[in-house]
Amino acid sequence: MPDTTSPAGEGPRTRVRPYRYEDAREFAALARDSRGLHHPWLFPPRTPEAYRDYANSVIEDPTKAGFLVCDLADGRIAGFININNIVRGGFLSGALGYGAFAHAAGRGLMGEGLGHVLRHAFGPLGLHRLEANIQPGNSASLALVRRAGFRHEGFSPDFLRIDGAWRDHERWAITADMIRDEPPGGLSAPSG
Repeated sequence: MPDTTSPAGEGPRTRVRPYRYEDAREFAALARDSRGLHHPWLFPPRTPEAYRDYANSVIEDPTKAGFLVCDLADGRIAGFININNIVRGGFLSGALGYGAFAHAAGRGLMGEGLGHVLRHAFGPLGLHRLEANIQPGNSASLALVRRAGFRHEGFSPDFLRIDGAWRDHERWAITADMIRDEPPGGLSAPSG
């Protein structure tokens, strides 16, 4: 069973920690309050029961690692970052999925949280590469990966079925050798 208490990172403004079942009410309420921000990009669980199923799928699946980005100022969940489809062996890769909640959007908390997750992924998790697939119109998500040092690798038409339709996505990726160590709280930046 994964450790659900130890943070994956902590900086000046955020603490990144694993999902916990007891986060169900808060997470679901924040997802409901953030419908306008999330639509049409993502649909996180909006009921405590749906959250428990969602969290269970992340906690119990060894091909996933899920993290909640929490605001140190008030302890509230600011957003979530998942590493999905983790493949070991010669690939050592995973696919990122993430979302901010409305009360935290635009405050830099997800950028700091993503920096923690990148250091955790390329450190303790032992991964080499992370990929983020983003719908072209999702400017906030594109800005987040750009600031984190991801490189644009291509375009995938009809890549993923979301909200009843096949959606185009841009492919962005970062590898362990593209980031450098920074003090906690900063986003990693491209090296070289």
